[in-house]
Amino acid sequence: MDTASASSVPGAQAIARAAALLRLVTGAGDTGSTVADLARRAGLTRPTTHRLLTALHHEGLVDQDERTGRWMPGPELYLMGTVAASRYDITAIARDIVRSLAVRTEESAFLSVRRGDETVCLMREDGAFPIRSFVLSEGTRFPLGVASAGLAILSFLPPHDVDAYFERHPELPERFGGAHAEPRLRARLRETHARGFALNPGLIVSGSFGLGAAVFTASGHPQWALSLTGVEFRFTPERIPELGRTLLAHAHQLSTRVAASAR
Repeated sequence: MDTASASSVPGAQAIARAAALLRLVTGAGDTGSTVADLARRAGLTRPTTHRLLTALHHEGLVDQDERTGRWMPGPELYLMGTVAASRYDITAIARDIVRSLAVRTEESAFLSVRRGDETVCLMREDGAFPIRSFVLSEGTRFPLGVASAGLAILSFLPPHDVDAYFERHPELPERFGGAHAEPRLRARLRETHARGFALNPGLIVSGSFGLGAAVFTASGHPQWALSLTGVEFRFTPERIPELGRTLLAHAHQLSTRVAASAR
């Protein structure tokens, strides 16, 4: 539903605000979030945020830690997720591929899914190398084009979808730094498309590198991504091509499985 039509639906604003809070709560992972942090990130007043959280808590969609007061995903979200998983979740057919990627590279490997203008991390497998990057964990969200998974997905979307994305998100350089200004980000998209995999050279957290490769639906649409993260000295110019080839091979294997499961 577009913004114009949504604005004419009674209660749409309250639903949109509640949905935004649910995304923020689930994105915080096991640590949870405070009311103040949720209000700031959602652009809402603290009383409005507390009122919405209380309503969501009553429905079991969020929960509050009695000791810390922080807000976390509730039991109803888990039950809803298990039902939706049969249609949207590919973790069952991806788990051994993600694990293989972590074993082969010794780096942390991830599966992420596109959800609107964001990617959401679904799965993490740590490799054997003891020094790790913790930019991503299950539930972490980033706008497309920021983390390597979203950069890989965005680079294989149709040009008109990419243009529309930039029109919707002029705030990226303010939130994530000048490297995410449209001209520079478009240059990385071209590089990613030509190379086949995305490279994030410490643009989110200094010293933490990432590689990402798109995973496609049976109709050829980039809907998921496999990615690797690790510390900078592990991602040398000599090693990146080798990691990229391994990543692309695993992404191709998963795309093939997705296509087979759709038959």
